[in-house]
Amino acid sequence: MSQHRTLTPSTRTRRSTSRFTRLSVALALITAACSETATGPAASILSSDLSFARSSVSSFTVLGNAAATCTDGTIIGDVGTFFAAPTGDVTLTNCPVTGSVHVGDAAAVQAYEAFVARYDAVAPVPNEACTVLTGTLSGVSLAPGSYCFDAAAALTGVLTLAGPANGTWTFKIGTSGTGALTGTNFTVLMAGGAVSCNVTWWVAEAATLTDSRFIGTILAGQAITLTRGTFYGNVYSQAGVTVTGTELTGCEGGSFPPNNGGQDKDKCNQGVGNGPEGCDPGNSNHRRPTNDENGGVPGQPGRKQP
Repeated sequence: MSQHRTLTPSTRTRRSTSRFTRLSVALALITAACSETATGPAASILSSDLSFARSSVSSFTVLGNAAATCTDGTIIGDVGTFFAAPTGDVTLTNCPVTGSVHVGDAAAVQAYEAFVARYDAVAPVPNEACTVLTGTLSGVSLAPGSYCFDAAAALTGVLTLAGPANGTWTFKIGTSGTGALTGTNFTVLMAGGAVSCNVTWWVAEAATLTDSRFIGTILAGQAITLTRGTFYGNVYSQAGVTVTGTELTGCEGGSFPPNNGGQDKDKCNQGVGNGPEGCDPGNSNHRRPTNDENGGVPGQPGRKQP
């Protein structure tokens, strides 16, 4: 099995990139949706994270400023744009949506205002303490916390988020003011009871994911592009959203991943010979602590380890 390395926190000073467009109105909308009671600034931020994910805003799996396009994909949850037609447009080509389509109606406007407010609230601030990340995050395991990339993040491999069901992860890409999120053959796994909707990716600029198994809600300052792969979470963009061949399951649209109670399992029980999946395939190997992902052929799920 692959080994993970765990990063330790460090503190950097950062310039704020917050934009307070429509902030007062949208913050009131989020506050109304909150169900948790918090005390003090830190507790208020945590409560805001959780309530935002659970509010009516999260019924939108895909939300853009003026355009949302899906081709040869699937979307579980609502799809919408802030602007109404003809400026706003949702184009679906061979892309079934299990939810509603909103083009500049009251529900979409309210959701977009709340998204913008949340984007500004999560944005980096001076003297903020967070764990500074570099590299692709391949083979990394992270506990709940706040994590930052000073500039762009180019991710690949397997990232594991390990923590309890109430743990939250916030990733901020481009804390210096500019920076895009790019994921290629990138997989996010949850462990220890962690819940996918408690993961937030704040991006200063665009987010582009290709052939990835992504988990978490993206709050992007520019366009979001998803190509193939799977996505468990919501995609919110201050520009447009383009989906091609990707299966999206939103926070309110289904379980995360499907049929496992809102979190990834620590074991995958894939059977011998199917290739490595970056998770523990279980202990069906008789009198052995785990199966062996390496070698073997299908039809030999109990092969003894040497």
